[in-house]
Amino acid sequence: MTYERDRMGREKRTIAAMVGIFCSGNHGSTGVLCGNCREMLDYALARLEKCPFGAEKGPCSKCEMHCYKPAMRDKVRLVMRYAGPRMLKKHPILAVKHLLYGRG
Repeated sequence: MTYERDRMGREKRTIAAMVGIFCSGNHGSTGVLCGNCREMLDYALARLEKCPFGAEKGPCSKCEMHCYKPAMRDKVRLVMRYAGPRMLKKHPILAVKHLLYGRG
């Protein structure tokens, strides 16, 4: 597995876990995302796939090029604000890697 695929894979797993936590806690979903959350996750995954920085990608929050539309960026921030603290309990390894990577 290349470094790029590993980094992108971790990013994809992290956003999927966060959207899952958010949807479960706010929309009562169990195992399957609601339509709005599924749409948000699909959008985020598509943006990751098209990231022009590839293996050199840094944290989205520190990127000078904004790939997300402003409304979707606000939604993702809301998801992260809600899911971030809960990630340590549900997905501790992803959470720690996300925190360490975000400092880069």
